[in-house]
This record gives sequence, C-alpha cells and structure tokens, in this order.
Amino acid sequence: MRASRSLALVTAVATALGASLAGCGGGDSEDKDEPAAAKTSGAGRSSGGAASPTAGRATGTWIPQYVASMGVREKVGQLFVPAFPDAASAKAMIKRYHVGGLIFFPGNLRSPRTTAELANSLQETSKVPLLLAVDEEQGKVSRASFLTRFPGNMALGATGRPADAQAAARVTGSELRAVGINQNFAPVADVNVNPANPVIGVRSFGADPALVSRMLGAAVAGYQSAGVAATAKHFPGHGDTATDSHTGLPVIRHTRAQWERLDAPPFRAAVSAGADAIMSAHIVVPGLDRSGDPATLSRTVLTGLLRGSLGYRGVIVTDSLQMQGAKVRYSPGATAVRAVNAGADQLLMPPSLPTAYNAVLAAVRSGQIPRKRLDEAVTRILRMKEQRGLFQRADTDAARADAAIRTAANRAVAQQVAEHSVTLVRNDRGCCR
Repeated sequence: MRASRSLALVTAVATALGASLAGCGGGDSEDKDEPAAAKTSGAGRSSGGAASPTAGRATGTWIPQYVASMGVREKVGQLFVPAFPDAASAKAMIKRYHVGGLIFFPGNLRSPRTTAELANSLQETSKVPLLLAVDEEQGKVSRASFLTRFPGNMALGATGRPADAQAAARVTGSELRAVGINQNFAPVADVNVNPANPVIGVRSFGADPALVSRMLGAAVAGYQSAGVAATAKHFPGHGDTATDSHTGLPVIRHTRAQWERLDAPPFRAAVSAGADAIMSAHIVVPGLDRSGDPATLSRTVLTGLLRGSLGYRGVIVTDSLQMQGAKVRYSPGATAVRAVNAGADQLLMPPSLPTAYNAVLAAVRSGQIPRKRLDEAVTRILRMKEQRGLFQRADTDAARADAAIRTAANRAVAQQVAEHSVTLVRNDRGCCR
C-alpha cells in the first residue's frame, strides 16, 4: 500500500510542478476545485518514509510551484484549523473543506495509543499533511492528561534556567510527536506585569521582559528540536489586562514606548529563535492601532508591526475565533476575512467552519482577499509543514506510543525541573539562607 502511494505521490507532484513551470498551473481558476497536485489519492502526503515532494530538491524550492498547482478551494482550506468532536466529523471536514489542520482537546486525547491511531487515520484521509495541534502549555493549561507532568511557566521562570525550559519543552514535544501531534500552541510570550490578570497569570514565565525572553527562546528551541511546531503567544502581548479575552475585548493602554520595553522583547526573542508560528491576541492596543479593532484583525499590528518592524517571516495564527474578543465587532464570516487581510495565515477554531470558509472563498473570488495574499499564507503553512518533516513522514508508530510516554528519562527531567522551581517566598524568621 505504501509503495503505491509513493509512486502516486511522485507522479502527482511531478505533474503539478511540470504544469506550473510550463505556465499551465491554472491554480487561480475559480472552477478548479480539484488541483493537479491532489487528483491522485495520497498526493502531497508521505507515510512511513514514502517519497515526498522534497525528494531530491533543496528545502522549500518546490513549494511555490506546488501552491500554483493547487485549486482555490484547497488553498482556502489550508488556512483553517477547526476543533472536532470525533474522527468522523474531522474526516468530513478534511474531505469537504480541505482543512490544513485540526486542534485536539481532551476528548480527542484519551490515551497515547488511541490518540496516535486517531492522528494516523486523519493524516491518511488528507491529501496534504495535516498540522495536528494542541494547547499544551503544561501547568494550568494542559490538555493531555497522560503526558509527563511539568511545572507551569511561572515556576519555570522561577528557576531562572533557560536550559530547564528547553528540556521541559523537548520532553513535552517528543511525547506529543509520539502520539501524532505536530503543532503546539505554546509557549506563552506574554509578560505578566499585571498581578490581577485573569487569563495569563502563572501561564507567563514572569514579569521581567528579559527573563521571559530567555525562557521563551529556549522553550521554542525545545519544542522544535522534538519535531513540533512552536507557537509564541499572544501578540502583541496579553500581560497587562484585567479582562479575559475569552469573555470580552480587553483594552491595553500601553504606549508604543511601553510596548517596546515591556511586551516586545519576548516576541523579538521568538523571531530570533525561528519560532514556526506566532499567535495573535484578541486585544485592543490604541497605542499601536487606533482603529479599535482587536490585534487579530489589525493589519497595522500583524503586518505592519509583527512582519514589518519585527521582521517575522513565519506563520501567524489567530487565537480561537470562538472567543468573545474576536466576535464583538463583526460577524463570523467578516471576522475570518478581516483576519486574513490583516496578515493571519491560520484561522483557529472558527465558530462555524462552513460560514468562515465560504466567506473567505467568496472574498478571494471577488478580489477582497488578493490572490497573492492567499498564496503567501498557504506558502508559509506548507513551509512550516516541511520544516517539521511532515512531507517526509506525518504518521507515527501507534504501537509504540504508550512506551514513549512518561519514560524514566522523561520523569527524571521533570523531577529535576520541579526541584529547581522550588522558590522561597518569605523568610521572616531567617530559616533559610
């Protein structure tokens, strides 16, 4: 079975690239719903070491021609990362909307082996490798109960040891990849300068921008060394808010100078560390953009600041579009279109996938979303998939998943990190020196 898929893949990709180079790709045709690169089952995907579009080609050089060979419907689908209740629903979204990724929650993460089997079945359904994502920050925000447990970010920050942050991320990343998860919406880059912050708090490495930057860069390296795409969040910085963006639209009153001093350093560190993705925040920062739109929908913030001023070239992903902060100003369809035009490449958890997908598709066909903008987003997404090795192998060995979790070595790392994180808060009677 794998040999036949390998041959189909090589043939399909060669056909797509040849058509594109000959000027016959036709990737922007509105009626081209099934692209040349995907007409054969298994195209664009490799399983168990089968050949891939990268075979014999320099890293990334094949991607522009591949994108040119894709149909507009498939390109639009690559932008979406919905949640799913079960395998049947996920497979239906893959087949109908060509989604580029899916996000897992506890209901999808029952055991290492069943998670790996589910991930493999989803990858098998998709013609292009999927980004299978999760919010696994450890500490307060943890979705997979079976993983090796680590202290949360503020405890890690208390160690003052970037090596501990890197080791913890590497272990968590390796366990995620062992069960088929290849994108983590972590680490948190927010500097928690507001002790009353109701949504970030101990999820942050701390209140010192320099410390947060060091820990964040190390965590990014740890995740990505394990083959998992790291996602620094929440740009431009969610640390000084008294409002939870899940339930409202926070307004942060930092000036541009304050932002540069307090919020920007960890994101600069993420850019320097080569973070695969950066997540936007549903927050309004009038000192950066006076439009009143949340950062997720602000071209000034995402394209002007993150891409322009900070020089970021990776994937920008929205925070969940189901959160109230993303919904207070516009309809779900308009929100998705505005996010893409602002500079977002991945659209996470739209309230209604059909509504958001059809709105973006219509906006592309009408020219409201330029074709060039769509191609840029898809190119970045495919490049991230390639960087994490998904075109070489997207599946995992489900039979070995249980054995890869909570190994003695991983538990030893967790124990060491936990010991380093013990912090003396008060020493009124001089008991400790």
